[in-house]
Amino acid sequence: MQTIICDACHQPTPAHDVVNYGSMEGGYRKLCGRCFNGAAASRLGLQGFEHVVFEPVRMVDGRGAEHEFRFRSWLCGTGLAIDAFELRDGSPAGYRFQVIGEPDDDPLELLGKLIGKMRRALALTHLEDTDLGLQVNDGLVLLGTVDSDPEEDHGVPMVVVDGSELSWDELGRMVATFEGWQFKLEFRDRSDEV
Repeated sequence: MQTIICDACHQPTPAHDVVNYGSMEGGYRKLCGRCFNGAAASRLGLQGFEHVVFEPVRMVDGRGAEHEFRFRSWLCGTGLAIDAFELRDGSPAGYRFQVIGEPDDDPLELLGKLIGKMRRALALTHLEDTDLGLQVNDGLVLLGTVDSDPEEDHGVPMVVVDGSELSWDELGRMVATFEGWQFKLEFRDRSDEV
């Protein structure tokens, strides 16, 4: 796992927990989550804000596959966000979840909401593995996230469904069997419940 030295506390930090903090005028610093939250709390005038670190958890999806989730809490604007994500090759990938609360909300209550959201999402499956590869299952619904594709140099995104990363071409092959059908494409913030 790649680590980066935090410019404030000088501690080695996993790259996925580093934030580029600053401005074009004043320059940027690479800060670990704890130092970023401290700087953001100070800038927002939040007295007594405490950065919380959660241990990873393992959860099982609707197919019985186990997933390990890491957590990151960070002050965003006027809220406190807690992200849950899987790591692949040291970078966030696969399933990703988020909840946003008020900066003074109890982080454990927010974590409880996030865990509930994760359980509900992991219980659902939208893909099935067939002789032709992954296909849309009998529910005829795909829920997932849009993400950047590190293999693409033309800015073409990929999607993540049931924790599986699918290129635009793979998604196209999956939905080709529905030629002539109607569909509804709806986008929601990562923190929304879908």
